[in-house]
Amino acid sequence: MGIINIGDFIETVHFKGLQISLMASGDGTEVIYHKLQPESSWAMGPEEDWTGLEFLYVLSGTLIYHTDKETITLTSGQAFSAAPIRRYTNFQSVGVSEFIYVSSQPVFHHYSHLTKDLLDLAISIEEKDGYTVDHCERIKHYSMLVGKALELSTKQITLLNLASFFHDVGKVRVPLEILQKPGKLTSEEWAVMKKHPTFGRQLLEETHIPLLTDIGLIVEQHHERYDGKGYPNCLQREQISIEASIISVVDSFDAMTTERVYKKGMPPEKAFEEIINNKGTMYHPLVVDTFIALKEDILNY
Repeated sequence: MGIINIGDFIETVHFKGLQISLMASGDGTEVIYHKLQPESSWAMGPEEDWTGLEFLYVLSGTLIYHTDKETITLTSGQAFSAAPIRRYTNFQSVGVSEFIYVSSQPVFHHYSHLTKDLLDLAISIEEKDGYTVDHCERIKHYSMLVGKALELSTKQITLLNLASFFHDVGKVRVPLEILQKPGKLTSEEWAVMKKHPTFGRQLLEETHIPLLTDIGLIVEQHHERYDGKGYPNCLQREQISIEASIISVVDSFDAMTTERVYKKGMPPEKAFEEIINNKGTMYHPLVVDTFIALKEDILNY
């Protein structure tokens, strides 16, 4: 028995826009402090064999709580609970918010450390591939704009949020001499590079974290084309998930407009034209129309 103050943490892990700290644990129950930065989100979802209680108490700030059926605002002193949770729920922070999360089954170490390792890995891969550290964050931001405009379900938004950030994590299994080659790849090297979406799915499935396993298929499909000429599986039209179709468009736009070591970035207006010109061939028509309609939001990010 003892007094615990906010700040007296057993262990703390930082992500971009999120701090999670283990405050107390025992008999399988964990008390975890969360601090979210403005516009950051945190999700809960059903898992096989999960029977535990989950309880969230807002200490400060405001959380917008989204499900497919409703949007609720939680402010200081309000709480959310489920035992067990049966539907995907997404919490978005308005300004800086703090909350206490209590789980009757241990989750902290399994989720926090493995997820942080993957986040660091995703960022390091983009840097090795010639991007800046903000590339993953831009892809996620653009993807969420499109996903919300298309009114995707809460589950789809949750998966899109993660999959867009981790879309290229499979490049960790591509040899650096191929990944960083300044010239054109040989046919053999290109065959290896085209496996990175599948490597990404495999890597995510190996975590055995349900949410990360669920995004594996989206990650594997993000280089498929609407006309069936993409890779790795030559899928077409509705065979490709809408989440992967969204990532395909925004990733292409960011790749075209980003200045890298071996190329200059294309002006945004020209990149928008390229996206439109490939509507219905490379890209899903509805996703292109939605992306173009969001032009001002994208240019102002």
